[in-house]
Amino acid sequence: MSLPDTLLLVLPWALLLAGVAALLWVLYRRPPQVRLSREVPRAGFSGGEVPLTVRAELRSALPVRYLIEDPTPRSVVPRAAVAFSGEVLGRQKREHQTSVMLGRRGEYVWPGATLHWADPLGLCWRRTPLAGETRLDVFPGTHGLLLPDLLRPLLSEGSLSRSLGLDDPISLRGARSYLPGDPPGRVHWRLSARSGELTVRELERTAASSLTVYLDTSAGGEVYLESAVRLASSLVQEAQALGLPVSVATRAQATPTGRTPEAGRAALLALARAQLDPAPPSIPEVRPGGNLIILTAGGSDALVRGALRARAAASRVSLVALPEGFYLEPGEKPRRQWAAPPDSVRALERQAGALAEAGILVSVLRGNHSVLRLGG
Repeated sequence: MSLPDTLLLVLPWALLLAGVAALLWVLYRRPPQVRLSREVPRAGFSGGEVPLTVRAELRSALPVRYLIEDPTPRSVVPRAAVAFSGEVLGRQKREHQTSVMLGRRGEYVWPGATLHWADPLGLCWRRTPLAGETRLDVFPGTHGLLLPDLLRPLLSEGSLSRSLGLDDPISLRGARSYLPGDPPGRVHWRLSARSGELTVRELERTAASSLTVYLDTSAGGEVYLESAVRLASSLVQEAQALGLPVSVATRAQATPTGRTPEAGRAALLALARAQLDPAPPSIPEVRPGGNLIILTAGGSDALVRGALRARAAASRVSLVALPEGFYLEPGEKPRRQWAAPPDSVRALERQAGALAEAGILVSVLRGNHSVLRLGG
C-alpha cells in the first residue's frame, strides 16, 4: 500500500480522535461542583493528637474522573493522607476519618484542598483550588508539675475560703475522724489520745487570687524558649484547674485576666506565638493583689527592676531562672555540667536574699535540677 493510500486511511481516524478530544476538552472545561468540609478541634496541644473528619460532596451532570488532595499544614501530621478519588455522575458523598498529630506550637492556616478532574478517558486533566480555610492553633505542650513552694504564689494571703486555696496552719476550723488519704501531719495527736479515735484537724484555706505569667524573651535561645513556654503552659493549666483568673504577658502583649475558657485560650495562644526578642523586657502592670511568676533565661538588671516595680501592686512575685542547659526536661537523664551558669544568673543568685526581703522569691535551677521540681 502506498503512502498516500495509508494517509487517506489514517487521516479520517485521526480527525475523528481529534474531534473527540476537542469535544471532551470543551465539555470538561468546568469542574464538577465540590463542597469540602473539615471537622477538627479549633486548637490542641503540641505533642497531642486530635480527630479529623473530612467530608466531600460532589455533583456532576457528566461522568467525571476526579482526585481531591487535602494536605495538612507543616507540623500537623495525619495518620493517613486525606485524599478522595473515583468517578462521579450525579451526586456523590465521601467521608474520610483519621487523626492528626500536632507538632511544633504555632498558628496554622489550613488552605483549601485541590481538585483534579478529567473526562472518563483521562485525556485532559485539570486542577483547581477548593475554597475553605481552616485555622488550627497548636498550644505549647504541658507536663506534670511538682511545685511544693512555687504553687504558693498562685494563691494570695488575706481573706479565707473553705472551698479553694492552701491550708492556713494557724487557723483551726475544727476536727473530724481520720479518713484514708489524710496527710499524717494533720493528725491531732492530743485529741486522738484523749478520745481513743484517730482525729485530724480541719484548717481554713487562704483565698484564691489571680496569676500572671510573664515570659522573658530577651535572653536565651530556642531551647530555653521552648522549655519556658511549656512551663508557662503548665502553670496556666494548673491555675485554671484551681479556678484562678489567669493571664500571660510578654514584651509584645498581655492577655486579659479571667477565669473563662476564652481567657485561658488567649493565654495559651500568646505562648504559641512567643518568639525571641532581644529588646529589653517590659513587665506590664499587674492586677492589684495578684500574683506574678516571671520566667527568664538570665535575669537581667532591667528584668529585676521590672519585678520590683510590679511588686508594688502584686501580692507575690516569683522570679524563676532557667539557664539554658542547666535543667532537665521531663524524661531526660542526669548529665555532667562542665560550665558555670551565665554571669547574669550568678548575679541573680547573689541578689536573692535582698530580693526576698522586697517580697520577690528567686528560684534558680542549678546543675541537673528537673524543671518539674521548681521550688522543691
